[in-house]
Amino acid sequence: MESRLRIFLLRLMLAMAFICLLPGCSWLRVDDTPQDDTAPVIIPDLERRTVSEADIDSEDFEVGAFVGVMSIEDFGSNVVYGARGAYHITEDFFAEAAIGRTKAGDTSYETLSGGAQVLTDSQRKLTYYNLSLGYNILPGEAFIGKGHAFNSALYLIAGVGNTEFADDSHFTVNVGVGYRFLVNDWVAVHLDFRDHLFKSDLLGKDKTTNNLEGTAGISFFF
Repeated sequence: MESRLRIFLLRLMLAMAFICLLPGCSWLRVDDTPQDDTAPVIIPDLERRTVSEADIDSEDFEVGAFVGVMSIEDFGSNVVYGARGAYHITEDFFAEAAIGRTKAGDTSYETLSGGAQVLTDSQRKLTYYNLSLGYNILPGEAFIGKGHAFNSALYLIAGVGNTEFADDSHFTVNVGVGYRFLVNDWVAVHLDFRDHLFKSDLLGKDKTTNNLEGTAGISFFF
């Protein structure tokens, strides 16, 4: 009985193997069809926008004018105006020469005294000249709208010079920070804040005065 069962099972296995070898039989057959692994799973559908970027002109010289407000210590605030010229040594550093002019107002003593004058009208004119070195600490881009990018830079600047005030010349140190915005490849807009420091004894005491200046200007590359 046992031998008959073995013969039956052996015949059944041979019959199943024969059936699997017939054409069209896929049972227990490995699918060896080559797969395309290079096809992307997700095809991105991105719309690229065109950005028009303003570049700095290939020339390294820059000249411009500015106007703003200057606060002369002890003499109030008044309009200041002037001109600046710069040479861009590298992408990071630039040298600048500047001249500015303003006029001192009345001191608190003159206002309270009702007529006493510390300075004459001609002595109230203040003119400064300086040479400075600037460093672009945060160069980058400013975006306006969806299709325009403008080069810009935040910079530090410091230098020395001379201030003519009250019929006297004062050695002056200036320090400050500025922002340059390139409108196109040859025009830039500037915002500057600086402090002009020099010693003065006009009010009877020798001291270092802080003369703060805030200006806006325009410059041209050539």
